[in-house]
This record gives sequence, C-alpha cells and structure tokens, in this order.
Amino acid sequence: MIRCLGRLWEEDGQDVAEYAVMLAVILAVVVGTIRMIGSNANNVFSSVSSSIQ
Repeated sequence: MIRCLGRLWEEDGQDVAEYAVMLAVILAVVVGTIRMIGSNANNVFSSVSSSIQ
C-alpha cells in the first residue's frame, strides 16, 4: 500500500490533480444517488406505514 502511494506521488502533479478531480466527480455521483434513493425509500416506508394504520 505504501509503495503504491509512493508511486502515485512520484507521478507528475498534473496526474495527481486528474485523479483528485475524478475522485470528486465519482463521490458527487455516489452522494447524489444515495440521497435520491434515500428520499424515495423514505416515501415508500411512509406510504406503507400510512396504509397499515
């Protein structure tokens, strides 16, 4: 693991910046998807709860 990180830092600064941008985009997509699924799941559970009562 440390060897892999060492090789990453030996790369040009531009490559490290590109990896950071890709990671930021991936995280934004994942967070957006989780928020969308979470709100939809909340609506479904609320609907089921209302129909049970």
